[in-house]
Amino acid sequence: MKNLAQSNYSSALQTVRDLKAKYGNTWNAINPETAARMVAQNRFKTGLDIAKYTAAIMRKDMEEYDADVSNYTQSLGCWHGFVAQQNMIAVKKHHKTTSKRYLYLSGWMVAALRSEFGPLPDQSMHEKTAVPLLIKEIYDFLRQADAIELNDLFRRLEKGEDVQDQIDNFETHIVPIIADIDAGFGNEEATYLLTKKMIEAGACAIQIENQVSDAKQCGHQDGKVTVPHEDFIAKLNAIRYAFIELGVDDGIIVARTDSEGAGLTQKLPVSNEPRDLASQYLAFVEAEEIDINEAKEDDVFLKRDGKLVRPVRLPNGLYKFKDGSNIDRVVLDCITSLQNGADLLWIETPTPNVKQIAIMVNRIKEVVPNAKLVYNNSPSFNWTLNFRNQVYEEMLSEGENMTDYDRNNLMDAQYDDSQLCYRADVKIRTFQIDGARDAGIFHHLITLPTYHTTALHMNDLTEGYFGEEGMLAYVKDVQRQEIRKGVSCVKHQRMAGSNLGDDHKTFFAGDKALKAGGENNTSNQFEVISKNNKVEEKLGRVV
Repeated sequence: MKNLAQSNYSSALQTVRDLKAKYGNTWNAINPETAARMVAQNRFKTGLDIAKYTAAIMRKDMEEYDADVSNYTQSLGCWHGFVAQQNMIAVKKHHKTTSKRYLYLSGWMVAALRSEFGPLPDQSMHEKTAVPLLIKEIYDFLRQADAIELNDLFRRLEKGEDVQDQIDNFETHIVPIIADIDAGFGNEEATYLLTKKMIEAGACAIQIENQVSDAKQCGHQDGKVTVPHEDFIAKLNAIRYAFIELGVDDGIIVARTDSEGAGLTQKLPVSNEPRDLASQYLAFVEAEEIDINEAKEDDVFLKRDGKLVRPVRLPNGLYKFKDGSNIDRVVLDCITSLQNGADLLWIETPTPNVKQIAIMVNRIKEVVPNAKLVYNNSPSFNWTLNFRNQVYEEMLSEGENMTDYDRNNLMDAQYDDSQLCYRADVKIRTFQIDGARDAGIFHHLITLPTYHTTALHMNDLTEGYFGEEGMLAYVKDVQRQEIRKGVSCVKHQRMAGSNLGDDHKTFFAGDKALKAGGENNTSNQFEVISKNNKVEEKLGRVV
């Protein structure tokens, strides 16, 4: 954001000067320049400030995608504020801007990693308050990243470095969060109350799914039970009312349908006239024609095409949908959601196949031309095997000789250098570009990447550290890599706010401040290394 920090600084500077003039000698110790600097380092005062700011970003990005599908957006799922912070710091370092990059808050990871009950499956059993608390935590860490980076810039400015332009044009680490509210954690009033807490914490985009709240399942597992459209629309309304009440007029609703993999419903809605929503929903329910004399006591019946039919009801009381009706249900769910307040769609699919996604999206676009997807590039998919299977079929149809490949064992490492593997990896690499172009995918996310990277890195470090490598395992594969790649938290004291705190203590106590950054601070070793790194980089060499 151009001139953002400087305008904040200038206005804050004048405000403090005016306050000093108003309150007189009792404010003599307050330095307008340092007070204004602290204001500039904390642009966002509340979660609502963040929600309004990030909602405007998403709306602008959606418009730009509609104009040019190459303008798709991306995010990674984060389960802790520090993970989100390092994500955005790395985005700024490697890509120079946070534009089109968001964060995703996964209900799966909240259940697995943030519940006081301990690790839980993705079935909405975790505390609902854990969701807004994580949103707040993430934004606390992102605001700290702003403060640390700006504080470093102000320090350099005081030493005579020409960094004024970097201060004037500072880009915040604050980005939109798409936050998972599962199936709403109860009825529509419960959904409304939780939504308000999420918005107040900073969420500008709420993702809600059309499963039964008390029987919610992970979208990539079996046993999903969907609700009639009227029930889902009530929750969409609840979310919109919450946004309006809190003044986040641009708030985003992401409507997720699990109908592709859901074969059950808990309720039979009431139809008031032919072809209304309830009637269309009931038409998907599996039913058998029956003579009234064959009916059992307390059976439930429908009139369908002038005949009496009995819905297929399972021993648990749930009703079964017709086999093969899933895609039609997905399309109807999506169209209905967009026509009733949703802004974006989320379709859970069994595999990451652009052509299959496009078939559904194109049907939706026949009714709602600007329909757009948020798509889960899920770790629940075996991406390697899925795309090798896709390419296998393509090569077979092209007349290639496939006798060198065992179709039942395509994951085998022996194929890693094969033509099949190369073509599959190209398709994986371009999946997001292809999906944005051909399947209406506005936002690509990975729900659980940091869950898996944490496990992978601990596996690798543990193998060496507790083995023959000992401390070398940490030094070689962690610290040395942090230094050479310029990972911010190699200087972990600074990243935790030590330098920032020292400067604040100086503002507050002057020369009497007891500071941590003296000559005996071992973090100074990394300052020397950083300087050496800069010299080496200028020479085009790697340390």
